Amino acid sequence: MRIAVTGGAGFIGSHVVEAYLRAGHEVVVVDNLSTGRREHVPAGAAFVLMDVCDRALVEVLADYRIEVVNHHAAQIAVSVSVEDPLRDAQHNVLGSLNVYEAARRAGVRRVILASSGGTIYGEQQVFPASEEHPLQPLAPYGVAKLAAEQYLLCYSRLYGIEAVVLRYTNVYGPRQNPHGEAGVVAIFAERLLRGEQPVIYGDGEQKRDYVYVGDIAEANLCALRPQARGIYHCSSGVELSVNALLELLQQVVGVRTRPRFAPPRLGEVRRSVCSSARIERELGWRARTPLPEGLVHTVAAFRNAQR
Repeated sequence: MRIAVTGGAGFIGSHVVEAYLRAGHEVVVVDNLSTGRREHVPAGAAFVLMDVCDRALVEVLADYRIEVVNHHAAQIAVSVSVEDPLRDAQHNVLGSLNVYEAARRAGVRRVILASSGGTIYGEQQVFPASEEHPLQPLAPYGVAKLAAEQYLLCYSRLYGIEAVVLRYTNVYGPRQNPHGEAGVVAIFAERLLRGEQPVIYGDGEQKRDYVYVGDIAEANLCALRPQARGIYHCSSGVELSVNALLELLQQVVGVRTRPRFAPPRLGEVRRSVCSSARIERELGWRARTPLPEGLVHTVAAFRNAQR
């Protein structure tokens, strides 16, 4: 297939691009490089420097005769959405809507959206959550992701675009940005490798569902299958506290550093874990990389990057 990946120079997007290329697909990366890196784009992919809010996106999709758009470009920081909801909506709502409209006008048949299973439900009532869990996001980021989902599903109903929504839990792995807020594994790993003190926001007993980026890339391959439709969790279904995660990372890195505790961040949920039963049942996907193994791969990649 001819696939465009928005945000394909970023952490998750670049792994998705690699998976698509290995499967024999033609890939065009669309990225404004605000957070992505040009060197993360594999040599086999075409590259277009463009923001997803640019109205000229339709011309790119038409020129490359794109069949599938995989939409990963986004503003990913919950704290940014709390501090500046308009900026968050500009990227995650209006940017997504521009992608869908460009896809419609260019005759794209399928759009795959990277969404959030970690923020869209707010404080969960059921553990692990299914895709039918009530939606009560605590932060503008979760609201924007929900809006992006609903716009895509609306485009599917109105215009016949095949819509696939992948709700990720906490994705980690090589190439994750350790200088933002959205990648606690990357942040902890870099600080431990540099001999710096890790910072935990809150008491560290907040729990998350961690899934390795290589497994997420495989889920995006499954999302190309003819029967793939609607909303799927991409999750491990296993919850772990931030304190326990730090303990595991200290074992992998081989250092022990007492963390500094800071006040909790506004808009963050206490406990998040999702069930992947639907995607396993319908598409045969599940998170296959155990967390200790994924952490070893991640720390090794950060060690190599620091050399």
